[in-house]
Amino acid sequence: MKRIIYAGLLLAMLAACKKSFLDVTQQGAITPEDVTTPSTVDGLVLAAYAWEPHEAIINQKMEPWLADIKSDDAYKGGGGLTDQTAWYQWEVFTLTTPSVDNNDGIWYGQYEGVSRVNTALRALAGIDESAYPLKTQRIAEMRFLRGYMFMQLKRWYKWIPYFDETVTNDSIAKIPNHPDTATSDLFIWQHILDDLTAAAQDLPTTQADQGRATKYAAEGEAAYVLMWMAYEEDASNKVININQARLTQAMTYLDDIINSNQFGLAPDFANNFLTSFDGSNSEIIWEWKYSYDDGTLNGNTNAGTPLNAPWWPPYFSCCDFHKASYTMVNAFRVDANGLPLYTTYNDAEITDKNTYFNGNTWDPRISHTVAIPGLPWKYQTNILFDSTGSRTPDVYGYMNSLKENVQTSDEGLVNLFWMYNAKNESAVRYDRVLLEKAEILIQLGREAEALPIINQIRQRAANSQSLLVFANGQPSLPYKISLYQDGVNCTWNNAFAWQALQWEDRLEFAMEGERWYDLVRWGIAADALNTYFAKEMPRGRGWMKDGHFTAGRDEYMPIPQPQMNYSYGVYKQNPGY
Repeated sequence: MKRIIYAGLLLAMLAACKKSFLDVTQQGAITPEDVTTPSTVDGLVLAAYAWEPHEAIINQKMEPWLADIKSDDAYKGGGGLTDQTAWYQWEVFTLTTPSVDNNDGIWYGQYEGVSRVNTALRALAGIDESAYPLKTQRIAEMRFLRGYMFMQLKRWYKWIPYFDETVTNDSIAKIPNHPDTATSDLFIWQHILDDLTAAAQDLPTTQADQGRATKYAAEGEAAYVLMWMAYEEDASNKVININQARLTQAMTYLDDIINSNQFGLAPDFANNFLTSFDGSNSEIIWEWKYSYDDGTLNGNTNAGTPLNAPWWPPYFSCCDFHKASYTMVNAFRVDANGLPLYTTYNDAEITDKNTYFNGNTWDPRISHTVAIPGLPWKYQTNILFDSTGSRTPDVYGYMNSLKENVQTSDEGLVNLFWMYNAKNESAVRYDRVLLEKAEILIQLGREAEALPIINQIRQRAANSQSLLVFANGQPSLPYKISLYQDGVNCTWNNAFAWQALQWEDRLEFAMEGERWYDLVRWGIAADALNTYFAKEMPRGRGWMKDGHFTAGRDEYMPIPQPQMNYSYGVYKQNPGY
């Protein structure tokens, strides 16, 4: 009886309440209609922009330095092999499996960014342009971001599912990453290229808001995608053809950037790596923006690199990841003429630091790239980096990555034990545009035209020594760099030009995450990495005993096992895993 009474009372209460609160609009919920208005839609656009640089954290963002540890430029670093073991497994390759840690987060994080972009695009599509004149431009910005995010995924995993804003959530789950009918992966690249070329068509050449995508940013990324497409791979990731038509198409975008006269090499290479030039560097075509003292608790700082400062109290508290390899440091040695030691560069051993550094001659870019004990830290002549800044020198040596780090007095440096900083992170830079054009010219058999471009880069390096000094004004190392002179100090034929181009790429972008992708794109990763392991292990890098690059497998990371599980059989694992 009590049950009936209580049930009756409940029904009466529900009936009485029906009009009073059950029909009230839910609080704290946002519907698509709420944000599909001219006054609110830009919030979705900004949320998409915010994901990559600000919201993502390590293991959810494809941070450039993570690619470095898979190349011959860098060691993982940190507190030893058990500190972020997954990254050690990445760098030796043989221990990498579909279940390796820190891999799934990158997939998840990048696709979360894509989701934000597609949400913004769906909202933009529902707005009348007469009410929101920026509609076409904002759509172009979102297509640029989507192309950029998919490019990051594509060069990391190769076989990925692509989808745009018209695909429903239910349908996304049914999209294969590697269709049975696919004879190559070029169709995925084409989708990415379509996003970037469409963006380039509708984006302005400049933006009032720093950090928004421009026409030239889109053209720079479109050219880069075309260069990946040009080095055609077979099913075993082997480069089997270099498509000259795609290279020629890429060069039209690069030439448009160059001929705009809007960009140029900074007078000093250092300008690219100092926060004082953020927002005022004509070399930067597009970059991720960070901030400090902006009204937020700790500022919008770079959440992808806080582990990379030295373990060096009182200046930095953590964590000594991303260490320069001896092989990479040796690559900066030059001969008596100031030219690279192409075949013998890696013969030098560091048995005595002073003899090694002062007994060799160096391309000056080494001191913009590597923190060396006894030399000024990041151009600060009053603070010399010392060996105590290296956390596990017996494992990873004493040389730290410098470009992504900041000066000890930098206003945007935030010490939360992990060392965050607000230095902007360049994504499209003019020196890269120039060297990409030089690469294309050499591959097209027009190496004579590439010579002045490469010399332009080298001349800027030669001009970038004023900050590389001790407090007394003396150079911090014996520096020398010369231009190539055909018939004088070299024979500038196609083979030599290609070697010079590859070397210039390495030195210019060392420790910036480019080396790994270049090795894969050029199809030389196996030779480079296996030579590296054989050379480095006797140098006290005993952990490299597990290092071996297997061609046909290790060019790309495995599809994360959680994603394989979630796909219910729709995805295929990459070859060899």
